[in-house]
Amino acid sequence: MGAAKIYFIVFGILTIAGGVVGYVKAGSVASIVAGGITGVLLLVAALLLPEYRIVGLATACIVSLLLAAQFVPKDLPTGRVLTAGKTSTLSVTRAILAIVAWLKK
Repeated sequence: MGAAKIYFIVFGILTIAGGVVGYVKAGSVASIVAGGITGVLLLVAALLLPEYRIVGLATACIVSLLLAAQFVPKDLPTGRVLTAGKTSTLSVTRAILAIVAWLKK
């Protein structure tokens, strides 16, 4: 569970940073709000893992699936690994990690 916790902390911070970058580059308020909310939710999920495993993993999985739903469709038509491609890949990876950690006892 320690590796999952570290993974969600790192990507929670990176998700927040991605929102800030989206705001700085494009002036997108939606990017900073969405990045902030999803990043904080990933950090909360990581902090819940030791004592509230199911809630933490469910939160991380739901947030990861929402991010994947946002970014995978943007990446597929281009075939290029842009910011959306990196985010979609990481989101799918986070969702899989949450499911595997959930099933592993």
